[in-house]
Amino acid sequence: MEVLKQKYIQEVVPAMMKKFGYKNPMAVPKIEKIVVNIGVSEAVQNPGAIEAAARDLAIITGQRPIVRKARKSIANFHLRKGMPIGVKVTLRGERMYAFLYKLINLALPRVRDFSGVSPNSFDGRGNYSLGLKEQLVFPEIEYDKIDRIRGMDITIVTTAKTDEEAKELLALLGMPFKK
Repeated sequence: MEVLKQKYIQEVVPAMMKKFGYKNPMAVPKIEKIVVNIGVSEAVQNPGAIEAAARDLAIITGQRPIVRKARKSIANFHLRKGMPIGVKVTLRGERMYAFLYKLINLALPRVRDFSGVSPNSFDGRGNYSLGLKEQLVFPEIEYDKIDRIRGMDITIVTTAKTDEEAKELLALLGMPFKK
């Protein structure tokens, strides 16, 4: 069983039940899914950029990403409806816990000048989003193999009703929030 999942069952659930007064362990918020998105704006001029971003994301997450297409045309960006503009992966289950473990323990500590993630990035419904400026913080990505540095958006979707519950859940799982 994955390390974080075990930690959730053995440590997080009892702590959350005690703090928030849940009667049933099934009522305790849990992580539902993690969505990782890379927007590839240069794909308009360079169609090969999508494949490179998809390859990087597949290496990082261990799952093949889907290509996201533009929903509408925007003339100023030379963008037509249906053009590929990004790649996205939705992680659930074991892969989700494996990715979260890797993010918390390997990737985030490698970020330059890292002092913790912002505690203000909750959306009001218990979901947390963070952005990374480069994919190099993940140990699987080799500097020589990438064509250019790309950032990514990571959204952690929880079943928590409030931001306070979600923050406590992530903090107990080891998310390094700024003090």
